Formats: sequence, structure tokens, C-alpha cells
Amino acid sequence: MLEQAELLCSAAEVTATVARVAGEICEALSDKYPLVLSVMGGAVVFSGQLLPRLGFPLEFDYVHVTRYGVNTAGGSIRWIAEPTAPVAGRHVLVLDDILDEGITLAAIRRRMLELGAVSCHTAVFADKDIGQDKPIAADFVGLRLPNRYVFGFGMDVRGLWRNLPAIYALKE
Repeated sequence: MLEQAELLCSAAEVTATVARVAGEICEALSDKYPLVLSVMGGAVVFSGQLLPRLGFPLEFDYVHVTRYGVNTAGGSIRWIAEPTAPVAGRHVLVLDDILDEGITLAAIRRRMLELGAVSCHTAVFADKDIGQDKPIAADFVGLRLPNRYVFGFGMDVRGLWRNLPAIYALKE
């Protein structure tokens, strides 16, 4: 699969993107003591590289919500785990790997507000240009990617290659 994929974003570009997004988040949220939630499992790589760059106190937890599983097309939303940390009265920052159709991220944001979050910001490593409106726009965006099946840096292809330091696309 990897041998036939196209490199879209090098590891160096990924690192620079994470640094830029971290700076934007620091500027906006450094005085909020946010609850930062990583969306499992795709955002684990993005979260792991972003968190050390956030030079302010925060609380960290996760949510596990999926529409894909190991499939390449989204299905219905399935909540596996809500945050264990209290959300009520908190500023929340949700970290996700990619904003594709936006259905999952919109559902997470809606749920955090239902749980009493004062605000719910979203940061995505990548925003895919799918050529149509989405139910949510991320507050912080790393890369804009074409409407192709992409993988690497937390994003998988059939459950594989989340561990790549760069972004690849399947050949069309």
C-alpha cells in the first residue's frame, strides 16, 4: 500500500504545522485552563506531538467516538467513551486528526456543550476539502488536504499506517 501511495506532506512539514497550530492555540487558550480531549484513536499522534508545545496548564482526557472503525467509509456515530474528567464549567479543546465530513466532530462538540462546557474549541491536524458544506468548521486547522483518502500521522488506511510521520494519499 505505502509503496503505491503518493507523499502529500513530508515529516518536516508535519512538524512545522504542529508548531504553528500550537502557537495559535497558546495565543487563544493559555489563560483558560482548558480540558483538552483527544479523539481516539486517530488524534493520538497529533495530540502527543501537540501537547508538549502547549506552554500553559491544562487537563488532558480523551473521547472515543467513531464512524469508521476499520472501514474507509463512515457509518453511524458510535460513542465508545466519554471523558472521565468533569466537563461542566470548563473550556474544552477537542483534538482530532482530520475534519472529513465533520459529522463526528460536530457530534462531539454538541455533546461537550450538553455536558455543560463553557466553550468547546476544536483543533484538527488536517481539513479535507470535500467540496461541500460541513456541519462544523474547526477553530484551529493544520493542513488543508485534497479530497483523497489520506493516511499517516494518526490517520489510518484499513487500520494500518497511523504511525507514519508524513501524510500520504492512496493513488487514484
